[in-house]
Amino acid sequence: MIPASMGRNFFLLWAGQTVSQLGNQAFALAMMFWTMKATGSASLMGLLMTCSMLPGVLLGPFGGTFADRHSRVRIIVVGDLLAGSGVLATALALWLRPDDTRLILTLLFAVSVLLGVVRAFFQPAVAAAIPELVEKEKLAAANSLSQFSIQASVLAGQAVGGVLYTAIGAPLLFLVDALSYFFAGGSSALIPRDRPPVAERTGEAHPFRLFLRETAEGFRFVWGQKGLRDFVLAASLVNFLAMPGTVLFPFYVELYLGAGLEWYGFLLAAVSAGAIAGFILSATLQLGGRRRAFAVLAAMVLYTVFFGSLAFIRLPFLALAAVFLGGLTVGVINVHLITLTQTATPGEMRGRVMGLLATLGGGLMPLGMVLGGIVGDLTGKNFPAIVLVSAGIALLVTISLGASRACREFLATG
Repeated sequence: MIPASMGRNFFLLWAGQTVSQLGNQAFALAMMFWTMKATGSASLMGLLMTCSMLPGVLLGPFGGTFADRHSRVRIIVVGDLLAGSGVLATALALWLRPDDTRLILTLLFAVSVLLGVVRAFFQPAVAAAIPELVEKEKLAAANSLSQFSIQASVLAGQAVGGVLYTAIGAPLLFLVDALSYFFAGGSSALIPRDRPPVAERTGEAHPFRLFLRETAEGFRFVWGQKGLRDFVLAASLVNFLAMPGTVLFPFYVELYLGAGLEWYGFLLAAVSAGAIAGFILSATLQLGGRRRAFAVLAAMVLYTVFFGSLAFIRLPFLALAAVFLGGLTVGVINVHLITLTQTATPGEMRGRVMGLLATLGGGLMPLGMVLGGIVGDLTGKNFPAIVLVSAGIALLVTISLGASRACREFLATG
């Protein structure tokens, strides 16, 4: 199935976000490589990642409410243009002042915060818009295709990112990212502007109080879905436990695999390739009911096993296989969770719910990044010990989740 078969508007959104994700990987890799080489500090790398993620965690529910009150298409367009402008400023600074480490670090922190704020409004808008752009029976396929194309772009960007960083340097990689955001904004601007699903309600209360009230409605809706709530809170804890390994991953490649920076890109690309395989598998099997519940819970268990095995792996190609299989489990989990949530949520509340899920699911990740960097420096970058402990705890959390009847019923719904 080609994207155009789902309609022109979905194709425009799909094309823009596919390209912007390709450039986004260029920014992420360049930021991590430049910081590692310029400072050698795992704590600083963790703090940078935290600054990128924390705004989305804190503002996600409000971004979702904003997406329910305003044109989701316009939010997507403005978000891409703002992100592109920030990254372009960083590229110019690297060209004009390449030796000014303090200036460049300051810009990286500022742009990381900007991108985090943009994502807080952007991601709920995209997730809420997709069901409006395709027919209901094509929603699962559209989510699989959307996730597939994003991960394909991530894979391509990560696979060549390390090589390109060595060949052309950080400024050009940042420029590629900026141009990709501008392309995405232009593509989405061709979609007819949609009407906000929640009309402005005047005379009831002050607009700010009304905004907070509608945000609270999203909280109450999610909290009332016990199975969904339990699943997302468990996922948040698992994500937190994964963050120390994520922050230390470049050091794992260099110190424990004895490989060059290009292998960091290859391994990240293998995660994306695995996720793509998971999307294809989910779309092909189209599991429902108890089989879907079993598949999702099994994928969560295997996720901890595959990534935990990196503690014992010292050969790059074995690490490649482990992270590919781990990525596959992530792909299976994400497609089913997104589709289940979209179909279970009324259209006028979808932005709030998707924004809140992003906050709950990633709520502990910024803390995990900061702690991961600190623990990494204190332990001399002892990646194996940190990953093994984290994976063991995550496995216990996942087993406890599987024992929740409400969670199993939620995953089996529909």
